[in-house]
Amino acid sequence: MIFDKLINHLKLDKQEFIFQFNSHPNYPSALAFSDTLNFMGVKNDAYELDKEYWDELPEEFIAIVENSFSLVKKSGSNYSVYSEKAKTFGKEELYTKSTDFVLLFEKTENAENKLAFNFKPVLYLIFAAVLAYSFISQTIYEALFNLLSLAGVYISLEIFNQKFGNTSTVIGSICGGGGAAASQTVNSCDKIIKQDKTSILGLKFADFSLIYFAGLAVLGLFLPATAYIVKGFTFVSVLAIGYSLYIQAFVEKTFCRVCLLIISILAAQIVVSSLFFENLSFSVGTLLLTIILWALVFSAVIYFNTLLEQKEALQKSNAKNLRFKRNYELFKNQMEQNPKIEFQNTETFAVGKRDAKLRISIVSNPYCGFCKDAHKLAEGLLEKYPDNISLQMRFNYSPERANEKYTQLISDLTHIYHNKPEKEFLHAIEEWFETKDESKINTLSGGNVTSENLNPLIEMTNENSNAGLNFTPIFIINGYQFPDKYDREDILFFIDELIEDDEI
Repeated sequence: MIFDKLINHLKLDKQEFIFQFNSHPNYPSALAFSDTLNFMGVKNDAYELDKEYWDELPEEFIAIVENSFSLVKKSGSNYSVYSEKAKTFGKEELYTKSTDFVLLFEKTENAENKLAFNFKPVLYLIFAAVLAYSFISQTIYEALFNLLSLAGVYISLEIFNQKFGNTSTVIGSICGGGGAAASQTVNSCDKIIKQDKTSILGLKFADFSLIYFAGLAVLGLFLPATAYIVKGFTFVSVLAIGYSLYIQAFVEKTFCRVCLLIISILAAQIVVSSLFFENLSFSVGTLLLTIILWALVFSAVIYFNTLLEQKEALQKSNAKNLRFKRNYELFKNQMEQNPKIEFQNTETFAVGKRDAKLRISIVSNPYCGFCKDAHKLAEGLLEKYPDNISLQMRFNYSPERANEKYTQLISDLTHIYHNKPEKEFLHAIEEWFETKDESKINTLSGGNVTSENLNPLIEMTNENSNAGLNFTPIFIINGYQFPDKYDREDILFFIDELIEDDEI
């Protein structure tokens, strides 16, 4: 797929994008792709456009090339096409291999980028500490050996991460960056790494590379005391080198650059250890340390491998379940099972475009603990779709049950609504739910004691009660109560369909 190139280009979270795309009910259609970009904050528009108009397209766009979503970039008279492979096409060749579908996107500052914890700074810090200790406290050859071990750890970690869908720029740069030859090399790397048939306790040959180098990196800190055991392990690695070369040359019949790099590191360690490490006497204590160390590293790799495999399986299962949940027709059916509510008072605390096709009402209470997030969600929708949504805030207020503070708060909000711009009213609502400070709302209203007519609020509250809307917060969409089987945040998945649905 196009994910790696496009996601890096738009600075999106790859795992989140793939998850949202896979869980879309229309996966893997163009609609699913477009909706996912919209959901991640990347504005885009899809078109069926005859080739004669493609010269008018911007420098970058998305098309379906050779039955795959592809990022297309104009490069002089040619086009660079990025999907599973990086290719370069002339205009006529591109037109021949493409459908008429094009998707134009706009990079925005608001595009989501939910980065997970980045372990690399911590890893670099550990590497720096190990190297500093090695070059200060050990001989140059021992430090060089440790440097090779850390290089092996780093490359093995990149391969380990790549198993679970994470992009590795390091592996990509080693295996090739672009063009037909590079694509062939990348495929060779993928073929060797991803199709590794080795499986011992769920671990692949590349996983044992991580275990081996991590163990040597720790043992290297105790050189020269561990020289005897370290040399033994480096000589045993000849078997791994032979096995890897046999698989590449005779089984897969293709060579992998990253595998050859690891082999080079192993070979260099054999040379360094055999020429420059002294043959010290065998120590039972050192052997015990080695056994404990390798058991810990082996257990840790198995643990994280199992944990990540379970996470990947859960994500795939959850994506399939979400396709069902995010089906608009099912959502609409659930919503229409509730009787339609006809409010008479639709003007009090109403904001947005009054004649919008989509009218959202939120029944809430200023002192309701759960209403803050509901208002934030509703106001976020209003901000994102200002021309398509109207929003009414239906606060419940009964004078016989309200204390003096609540009455004054509602009066101040009413004063702001009638006498200030809409943006200031929305700001006052946001300020209230953030601070719950009546004095700040009074200041926003002008700083004086207000005494507004609250009868419209009372009438609105009675309408809420007569419709059975006694709990808060509740979303009402064009008269239909938001279904209980869905989380409020799920409205984000259906908002475009709701706006376009003339029946609703």
